[in-house]
Amino acid sequence: MDSGDEKTDREEQEEALIALIEHRAKEVDHLRTRVAYYTSELKESEKRLEETQRKLARLRGRGNAVESTNVSQNGVKVKEERRSSSPVRISQHTLSNHGERDSGNSSKSYIPDHHRNAKHENRPKLVIPAIKPKSSAPIKMAESGSKSVSKYDRSIVTEKGNRIPPELENVDAQSRGTKRKFEQREHKDLIQMVCNSSSSHTINCQTSNHIPSQHKRKLRSLALCPTNDQLFVTSALDGLVNLWEINARGSSATLLSTADCGSDKNRRWPEDIAWHPHGGSLFSVYSADGGDSQIGVLNLNKGKKKNRVTFLEDKPHIKGIINNIAFMPWEDVCFVTGGSDHAVVQWTDKHGEDYWKPKVLHRSMHSSAVMGVAGMQQKQMVVSVGADKRIIGFDLQTGRADYKHQIESKCMSVLPNPCDFNLFMVQTSTPERQLRLFDIRLRQTEIHEFGWKQESSESQSALINQAWSPDGFYLTSGSADPMFHIFDIRFNANKPSQSIKAHQKRVFKAAWHHTLPLLISISSDLNIGLHKIA
Repeated sequence: MDSGDEKTDREEQEEALIALIEHRAKEVDHLRTRVAYYTSELKESEKRLEETQRKLARLRGRGNAVESTNVSQNGVKVKEERRSSSPVRISQHTLSNHGERDSGNSSKSYIPDHHRNAKHENRPKLVIPAIKPKSSAPIKMAESGSKSVSKYDRSIVTEKGNRIPPELENVDAQSRGTKRKFEQREHKDLIQMVCNSSSSHTINCQTSNHIPSQHKRKLRSLALCPTNDQLFVTSALDGLVNLWEINARGSSATLLSTADCGSDKNRRWPEDIAWHPHGGSLFSVYSADGGDSQIGVLNLNKGKKKNRVTFLEDKPHIKGIINNIAFMPWEDVCFVTGGSDHAVVQWTDKHGEDYWKPKVLHRSMHSSAVMGVAGMQQKQMVVSVGADKRIIGFDLQTGRADYKHQIESKCMSVLPNPCDFNLFMVQTSTPERQLRLFDIRLRQTEIHEFGWKQESSESQSALINQAWSPDGFYLTSGSADPMFHIFDIRFNANKPSQSIKAHQKRVFKAAWHHTLPLLISISSDLNIGLHKIA
């Protein structure tokens, strides 16, 4: 390497360190401000508590300790009502995405403390985590080596569901189970822990239950509902999308409904599916060839009505398969598609009435098929990866690529970490190096890589998908073998921390449930696997 390259590399490292120092300084200032604020609030609350206790003592001294009492004060009768001794917890998350109260649910709900001060605001480029009390329930894990057992973040917001009219065979996806609204997630700095442990934290995956998928051809996709923790969907090459409800905390699942989601013209199956963030509909992508439908919308609240599946009129992709669809993790709802025509397209609901209009973000930054798209949490950046081995981070605010990187292998998919907003994973086609970790703040730098050796085939399939655990420490990946692999990003080895034989044939995906200690897998053996974590 010549002196010019060394200087450039040193300057990039200096820039990254300066940015990190600024981030840490802002984080310290922010936490100090929060500590001062809560200290002041604590003192005020203590004063109010003492004053209320004195009032109660005076009231009891007059011999009027009843729930409603007429008290004479200077000749004026004042009615005082005894209040509950336990405070009612109120959170801004009782507000809807647009700042309105949820009129469909009047019951008081318990809101975990760590959800309280979340605000919908523009996100800065540098992530500044807020101090929030955490409420998490542990999942038991078998230790490997001397490392402590990690925790699986199961923080949820519970609300009482509304009744569903009996004439609807289908399920209102907003009304059963545990609902989870859009929220400003809490950033956790996990990058500093990547590859720092000499031993892995092993998950104790106990009994598995396999249920028939009810599909007649090979499964293609698996997606969990973002608002109702009891629901998930599967799709297959038969063009059908099956809606499932989880029973008995993951011991079994019931098929609620089946919808034919074949494309309008050529009757193609959905290449990929994604839930709308509000949970009431499911979006599918198809192909741009032959003038066929490109986007299909399955309304899950319309039962058996004929117009349950509709297709968007606009067709911005010009040729080939549309490989991936993903909703962006931002308050303003939109989704992005990536296709074999090298294009990345953003779809926005213009009027809030499912009137989706496309905008081509770029069509020339990739020289081959775009295989995966994703949105970064902390800023409006769309990351796309392609068969041209390129990773592009497109900044919507500036209208240009803010991140560019090229590796030596084809990129098959991209998946941001759910907790560390700077960390993302890219799947590649290199055997035993299929998974790569990157920091969006660092250019041309790979943080860690790991993978597995396939017994049945050396070819890497784009249909093999990954999933992050809710705590951000683990990745699961399907494989061409009848098993899925689990990776602990803290483990400094390149191999899986464990591999679980789950099916009779290849496993396409193993997804982590949002709140239950459960992994759900799909396989070409036409079964769905429910794997409980003890």
